[in-house]
Formats: sequence, structure tokens, C-alpha cells
Amino acid sequence: MLNRQAGIHREILMIFIFLLSFTIGMFGAWFVYRFGNRLGLQDLPNHRSSHDCAVPKGGGVGILAAFVTYAVFSGLDKSFWLPAFILSLVSFIGDRTELKPALRLMVQFGCSLVFLGGFFYQDQGVLIYILIFPLAVFITGSANFYNFMDGINGIAGITGITGFFLLSVYGYMTDAHLNYILLSTAMAFACAGFLPFNIPKAKVFMGDIGSVLLGFVFACIVVLLSDSLLDFICLAGFLFPFYADELTTMWVRIRNKEPLKQPHRKHVYQLLANEYGITHWKISAGYGGVQLAVGIAVILLKEYGYIGVLSLLTTCFACFSVFSVILRKNMGKNLRG
Repeated sequence: MLNRQAGIHREILMIFIFLLSFTIGMFGAWFVYRFGNRLGLQDLPNHRSSHDCAVPKGGGVGILAAFVTYAVFSGLDKSFWLPAFILSLVSFIGDRTELKPALRLMVQFGCSLVFLGGFFYQDQGVLIYILIFPLAVFITGSANFYNFMDGINGIAGITGITGFFLLSVYGYMTDAHLNYILLSTAMAFACAGFLPFNIPKAKVFMGDIGSVLLGFVFACIVVLLSDSLLDFICLAGFLFPFYADELTTMWVRIRNKEPLKQPHRKHVYQLLANEYGITHWKISAGYGGVQLAVGIAVILLKEYGYIGVLSLLTTCFACFSVFSVILRKNMGKNLRG
């Protein structure tokens, strides 16, 4: 009887956490929508923008607040939530004024090292010290990739809901620490609370404060849930469309000898929105659908080991690369025509 009551109380607490995360995420978006102009958080359109009027940015502050609230009340280690909080504050400054890319990168990499230092604190093996640098690159890269991919209405919110939901499912199936499962689910609900203010027509943008945070937290949870390299590959695959779009776009720009620091709008999702005129929410929903399909397939194929998972991800990446090439060639023909 006592075990049953404890289970009921835990379920009620979980529901409360998720609803609170949703509410905080929504309130943050509403607050920026209502007062963003007074706070100097206007995103003015330019030649690279996918919007044509001024829109308040920084609506991801609610996602940050939901993350910190969960972290504090759940006793999440400070080496996780504190660098994430600092990173978001620096990103918020970036929403208000232009920060040099080198400074952003230095802060992101430093926060990644702080998290990894806390995570590996009790493990003194030599292998751990070897892994810290590539994992810091992975976390920093994920934070940046998520930020770069937040360029049309709905894409960051839908990807956040799907990605963190997949993390929580994987964590549940592998008997991971309950705290990380609940955190993943809470982040998904916070993204869901933000989404109504960003789709179908954006009343507010997430801004760097939200997109950089989501990429950072996603990558950190991937590290925390990984008991093996196979786990790491599976979990990272839950953000497949973002990684695939960013990597193929980087290759195109390197091939064209374009400086990677130079702003652009050559991602596949940007081409679909700007050059092909497809409605933002349709593209975002499409990316979310691909993300969910790949994620489910990864989970199902995990029992076949590295061969099954890597074959799937390689095939999906090849298909995305071909799609990218066809898209760019057809765009060139249309422009010449």
C-alpha cells in the first residue's frame, strides 16, 4: 500500500514538473512578446533574414527559466546547470548586441569543459582525459549547430520537443538515472510552451538565449546517458536533421571557398523557405517528422549493434546529401532561367 501511494505521489510530482515547465516556457515567450521592444530585443530584418518585419527575440528566456527551475529543485549538479546558465546569459547579451564569434566560442568551449570536468570528476582514468577534448568539441558544436539552424518559424521548438522526447524515451528504455529522464521531458515541455508564440507566424523569436541553451543541454544529456560509444551514436542521432543540414552546408561553403564566419542563408531549410517559397511551418514540421522517424529507427536498430545503427545513419545522411545537391542544382537552373 505504501509503495502504491509513493508511486502515485511520484506520478503527480512528475505531472506538476512537466506542466510547470510548459507554463514557464510559455510565460517567457509571452513576456518577451509583450515587453521585448522596451528591452531592445528587436530582430530587424536584413538581406539574410527569413522574416520581413521586426520581431522581438529572446523568447527562449522561458526555456532557460524552466531549465534552471528544474535543476535547482531536483538537485541537478551545479557543474551542469551553472555553465548552461552562464552560457545562456552570454547568449542573451548576444541577442542585444553583437559579440565577436571568437568570444562566443571561447565561452561555449569553457562551459563545456566545466560540465565535463564535473561529470568526470571521480574518474581518474587516462581515457577520460583523452575524451574530454573531443566531447567538448561535440557539445560546443551542438550548441552552435542548434543556433545556426534556428532561422525559420517553429524549427527550433519542434526539434526541441522531438529531440528531448527521444532522449527521455531512450533513457527510460535503458534504465538511466530518473533525473536525466525527467530533465529531458521537462525541456520538451518547455519548448512546447514556447512554440505557440513562434508558429505558424512568429510573434517572438527564440533567440540565442534559447537555441544555444537547447543545443548545449541536448549534447550534455547525450554524454550523461551514454554508457558506451553505441549509446552515444544512437543518442546523437536524435538530432540528425540539424547535424546533416549543418555539415552538408559547411561542405558546400568550404568547397566554394567561403569564410565559415561569414553570415549566410545557404542551409537546406533556408533554401526551401527563401528560394522555393515553402511555408515555414511545413518545413519545420518536415524536419521534425524526419527527426522522429530517424530517432525511432535508431532505437529499433540498436539491438543490431554498430552495423545496424551506422548503416541507418549513413544511409540517411547520404539521402540528405543527395537531396541537398538536387535542391541547389535546381535552384541554380531556376535563377539562370
